Amino acid sequence: MSWRAVTEADLGWIEPFLRDHVQSSMFLLGNLEQHGLGSDAPRGLKIWALDSGRQGILGVTNEGMVLPQAPMMTDDELSQLGPIFDERSLMGCCGEAAQVAQILAIPEVRAQKLVSHDTQPHFVMSLEDLRLPEIGGLTLVPLEAAPRDLATSWREAYLTEVPGLAVSDPVLTAQKDIHGYLERNSHRVVMRDGHPVAMTGFNAQTSDVVQIGGVFTPPELRGQGLARAAVALHLAEARDAGKTHATLFAASEAAVRAYESIGFKPCGRFAMAFFDMNVEATA
Repeated sequence: MSWRAVTEADLGWIEPFLRDHVQSSMFLLGNLEQHGLGSDAPRGLKIWALDSGRQGILGVTNEGMVLPQAPMMTDDELSQLGPIFDERSLMGCCGEAAQVAQILAIPEVRAQKLVSHDTQPHFVMSLEDLRLPEIGGLTLVPLEAAPRDLATSWREAYLTEVPGLAVSDPVLTAQKDIHGYLERNSHRVVMRDGHPVAMTGFNAQTSDVVQIGGVFTPPELRGQGLARAAVALHLAEARDAGKTHATLFAASEAAVRAYESIGFKPCGRFAMAFFDMNVEATA
């Protein structure tokens, strides 16, 4: 069995295949829904598939992020991926933790300078099971309702705090990220007494599934359940708009407890690895 570049004719089976593994396929599915196949956008995808059996695919974005979804990949099939990465500049690799470890073991990938490799517990939830915490006095508003310089400073702090993110210039990256969030309307801010107190967002989404990312509460306001409330309120908004499921990966034990308290259930481990290159990558 070998790998081949997919065509538009393959999309009829690729999307159902990815949805069978949706919790670890959100970046692949979201990019496909937004950009289709072969787009020249930074997150546009080139995809390869195992030549028979429809057992796995490998996506690589134009900016160099490797996105595997091949849970049954054998060592022999793994060894055949090398030419895809030869002389290709890679940003990183993210996905189900065991598959990311397999990709990182490929000689052509090992040739890249790895600067971080972090694994986190992974969670999924049917939005029918969402449990709203006490939210007295809290309101959810679009990101644009908060001062842009405050949102940017929060994002910069997040980029420096979260393990596993390879960001050489947090200030510039935060500015770019907030610009993108505003364009996509992907993030929200929680207000209390007219003041912003927490931020949350979706870093990938499809027509029916959202993936939480970039949740932040300033240090002086932590321990009050604000991040949990922000995520729950945003998910309630998504549910009311027709989304049915949510997924996320958690960076700390406190985050795990908060997410489980609103209905998330563990579904494995998610990994992010980043290489040394000029292009920034964030979750």
